[in-house]
Amino acid sequence: MTEKLHLTPEDDFPDDLAEVGDKELQVLDSQVQRQLDYEYVAEGEPNPETEFRHYDLDEEFSERDKRD
Repeated sequence: MTEKLHLTPEDDFPDDLAEVGDKELQVLDSQVQRQLDYEYVAEGEPNPETEFRHYDLDEEFSERDKRD
């Protein structure tokens, strides 16, 4: 995994988030969120790939956090 604080749309992203450990998933989420923030400020709107990644991460967190 990259040591950068953000994850650009060109950077590698796991194909299957279910195989990613909890801590690494949290790091990916932070990197994607930082990238989203940057894109909104610098470009006025997010890159579609960054939006898809953000959505995928949210879905994975929801799956892991199922509570009865």
